[in-house]
Amino acid sequence: MKPLRIGRKEKLHLLEQGPKIWEAFNGLECQHRLAKSTHKDVKKAIAIARKFNNEVIRPIYLEMDLKCMEDHDYLAWDFLKKAGEWGLFSLFIPKIFGGSGLNFLGMYPFIEEIASVCSGLGHIIFVHYLGLATLFPSFNSKILNKVLRDVPKSEKKGEPHLLDLVITEPDAGTDVQEPLLLDRGRIGTIAKKVDGGYVINGRKIFISNGHFSYWHIVMCSEDKKNPAETFIQCVIPNGSKGFSFGTREKKMGHLASTASELLFEDCFVPNDWMSIVCQSPDMINSKKGIRWTVHSMIDYVVSSSRAGVGAIGTGIARGAYEAAMSYARKKNVGGELLVNQQWAQIILTDMYRNVNMGRAIYMESAYTDMLQGLFKLLAKKPIHYFLTLMPKWYFSLISPLLSLKLVTRLFRKYYYDWYTDEERDASSGWASIAKYTCTDIGVANANLALDLMGADGLRHDHGAEKCYRDVKLTQIYESTNQVNQMNLFCCLVGNHMPEVEFFK
Repeated sequence: MKPLRIGRKEKLHLLEQGPKIWEAFNGLECQHRLAKSTHKDVKKAIAIARKFNNEVIRPIYLEMDLKCMEDHDYLAWDFLKKAGEWGLFSLFIPKIFGGSGLNFLGMYPFIEEIASVCSGLGHIIFVHYLGLATLFPSFNSKILNKVLRDVPKSEKKGEPHLLDLVITEPDAGTDVQEPLLLDRGRIGTIAKKVDGGYVINGRKIFISNGHFSYWHIVMCSEDKKNPAETFIQCVIPNGSKGFSFGTREKKMGHLASTASELLFEDCFVPNDWMSIVCQSPDMINSKKGIRWTVHSMIDYVVSSSRAGVGAIGTGIARGAYEAAMSYARKKNVGGELLVNQQWAQIILTDMYRNVNMGRAIYMESAYTDMLQGLFKLLAKKPIHYFLTLMPKWYFSLISPLLSLKLVTRLFRKYYYDWYTDEERDASSGWASIAKYTCTDIGVANANLALDLMGADGLRHDHGAEKCYRDVKLTQIYESTNQVNQMNLFCCLVGNHMPEVEFFK
């Protein structure tokens, strides 16, 4: 039998048929492009998370959860200080800025590990890095240099300066995070242009890490009737005139992580702190326009964040599995350990499968992000080695170049002018798959754990009911799972069908 031969053109033609190769095998495509040290970084991040879980989180997480339920004024400052002593808030910040410099790919399994014990504490760390990730698409080198240097410096002083992402409003939540719904989002936080900067007025709610954070990345617009074309992102530090904290929400899960109200009353923000002003000539692509640029910027951010929520959902699924397994190995039913009964083994097997399915999916989304999304520049080997091996003193010599408009324009050209619809659809679509699949898996495992434990599962000390309270929130925030399903259809399922309309 003659070996089958496929010519190059035929091969490319076949791979372009659905599902396209980039839709299905992003991890395979990404692996050979990554530096070898990337895998070491991922392993190190997992090891650090497990050590931190064992020594810090496990002894306190149930007691902390009860404190948060009983005392609404309680804030987990002790945890923040301890995490800062371990350097967890600068773990994925490049060494040239004073951080540990681990590759961002390791952040996702790191978050899973932390969330497997306490998702509320994992959420605090995750939101902080989401805030950092939100700054990257601005390519405002002055802000990046300031914030990235400040985080490790404040951490070493014992007062870590965290970041948050300030989006949700009373009349705008999920729709603001979904670019195609932005015009219907009714953003109420308005930025008015004045001499030297902007004046911000508005109210934000359900802001994760709000009361914990020092740096607040605020989404607003100049015209509430036309938010997509007047979209603005600004950085507001604590102590800014006109900025204040409001109330904190009483919620069912993630109790260690705050959900805060932030108030802006004639809050002045200088031009230097405007991360993205979409009317700026430097920001607009002449061929694709303002809307396309705003759409891409939002997708860069939510694509990385939704994969992170997938990691949290998988972590909770694993926590539920581990709680159920621990219970089954100790519980005696009818003179026999529960773990030896076939029905229990089947449930535990399903839970184990779910955890591994979730991990495979959120990592595939992370690979897509490294290949075609926010972290694609960091995945390139020259950039990786530069950030890893370059001495701090050398970077201090060349850092003034980053403030040049030419450098900013080159970065923006790479991320916006050369960014294709296919790349955007791939990273955004896979992020939505990870978000809604992994959080659904988390809910499924929490239910299975409660089913296996019966009445004992309702007891706080077994941890299963906490898993259920925590994981239910993940189906709702970072756009509801239904919106993520619609976004997936828009990006990867129906995007080649000209007759299909999206988000009607």
